[in-house]
Amino acid sequence: MEYELLGWPPDGPKLRLDHERFSYAGKFVMTNTGKAVARADDGRLVAAVAFNEDRTDDETLWLRYVTVARNRRGEGIGPVLLRLVRDRALERGYDRLRIAVNNPYAYEALYRCGFAYTGATTGIAELILEYPVPTDDGDWNERERYQAGLAEFRERDLSDGEEQFLASRRDSDPPELASGD
Repeated sequence: MEYELLGWPPDGPKLRLDHERFSYAGKFVMTNTGKAVARADDGRLVAAVAFNEDRTDDETLWLRYVTVARNRRGEGIGPVLLRLVRDRALERGYDRLRIAVNNPYAYEALYRCGFAYTGATTGIAELILEYPVPTDDGDWNERERYQAGLAEFRERDLSDGEEQFLASRRDSDPPELASGD
């Protein structure tokens, strides 16, 4: 697998993803976001992430869209790609990275990359995670913070798979960081 950062905002490349293979495919044609990709050994694109600076805080980078080819999900490709962007963003001088997630699988993947729930949500009920772990709230330990996010998802209309996933995480500690961290 090859992981590559293709460009930074506001001059990111345009990616044309097959909407049948990738969620959010149409979001990657915008050129005002930075992009990073993962390619299989045969050169075929298997994952992508788009990102841009926060409009009010130039030290914060928002990861906007993350997508992994439907037939490659669950292989750990997304977290590796996210760690690449995270590390390059820190090298570039960003102090923090944020992402809003709408499902428990993405939540778990981001935790494996060192992100943590902030306790905040967007206007469309996505949970906001941040790297490095937010320290300004002081009221949560790691386990309580992780479980608070999972509790948010439990209150939603979920698929059977999501319900089973959440049940398997009840009262657990946050996941271990993926190798490489």
